Amino acid sequence: MNSSTTEDVAATHLLGGRDRVPRLGYGAMRLAGPGVIGLPDDVTGAIEILRQAVEKGVRFFDTANAYGPRTVNQLIGRALSPFADDVVIGNKVGAWRGPAGEWLTESRPETVRTQVEDALLDMRTESSALTYLRLWGDSQAPANTPAEEVPLEESLGALIELREEGKIRHIGLSGASPEMLERAQQMTTIAAVQNRFNLIDRSGIEVLTACERDGIAFVPYFPLASGALGEPDALTQPARRLDVRPSTVALAWLLRRSPVIIPIPGTRSSEHLADNVRAAEIAPHLTDEEIRVLTAVDDEGSATLNTMSRQMVDALTRRRASV
Repeated sequence: MNSSTTEDVAATHLLGGRDRVPRLGYGAMRLAGPGVIGLPDDVTGAIEILRQAVEKGVRFFDTANAYGPRTVNQLIGRALSPFADDVVIGNKVGAWRGPAGEWLTESRPETVRTQVEDALLDMRTESSALTYLRLWGDSQAPANTPAEEVPLEESLGALIELREEGKIRHIGLSGASPEMLERAQQMTTIAAVQNRFNLIDRSGIEVLTACERDGIAFVPYFPLASGALGEPDALTQPARRLDVRPSTVALAWLLRRSPVIIPIPGTRSSEHLADNVRAAEIAPHLTDEEIRVLTAVDDEGSATLNTMSRQMVDALTRRRASV
C-alpha cells in the first residue's frame, strides 16, 4: 500500500510542473438541471456555491461542455470570471449529449476544437488552464461509446495545436486506459487523468499507479460514489472519533491514498461544501490503522478499469431504488 503517512500528507499538487493547486477540488456537474440537462432551478444558488468554494480555499474545479450542455460552464463564467491566477478550471471536451440526453463520445478534431472555443466563450476567458480529452477507456462510465472510431492521436493532436495557439495551458485525459495514457505521453505531456476511483470502486488503480510514477494528477470522478458509499464501520468509526461526516472521512482517505490524487466532490449545499473542504484538515489525523482498514474496503488487486466493482454496482442499485 502506498498511502501517505501522517507526517507527509501533501496539501498541494504541482499541476503539469507549473501550477500549484490545493488537493481538494470541486466538481460542478451537479450544478446542471435534472439529468445534467439545462440550468438548475436555483441559478443564483449555483453561482453562490461556486463563489463560496473559492472563499473556502478551493482552487481546482471540474466541468465539461457536456454538462447542460454548456450551461455549467456558463454558470462558472458568471460566478468566477475573470479567474484569479491561482484558479484552475479543468474542462472536458470530446463528449456530448444525444437527443434523449444520452452521453456520447464525439472526438473528431474539428469537434474538439469547436468545444474548446465554446468553453472559452462560455467561461468568459481567453485560455483554458486545463482541458481534458474524454476517452472511452473506462467502458462502464458515461460517454463510453465513440460515435465513430477517431484515432486518439488525431483528437489529441487538436488539443496540442490549441495549446500552441495559447488557448490551452495543460492537457489532460478522462477515461483513459493505461495504454491510452502511454500513447498520449508519446505525443505530449499529460498533466492530469480523470478516472473512476473511490472507497468502494478501485477500477482506476492501474492508471493511478502510472500517474504516481510520472507525477501526473489523478482526479477521481464519483469520489463519493454518487452518494452511495453507505456507512460501513470503516467510515463511521473514524467519523465519530473526529466528529465529521463519513463522507468527509472518505475524501480524507483519498487524500491519504496517494499524493497525486485530487478529489472533486460536487454539491449544491453550503453545509456539504464545508464538510467536503474539511477533509483536507482531518486527513493527517487518520491513523495508519484507519487508513489500512479503509483501503481494505475494496480489493485493489482484482480491480480492472472496464469493470465497475460489485460494491459500487450494488450501492448504486440500492440508491436508485430508494429515490
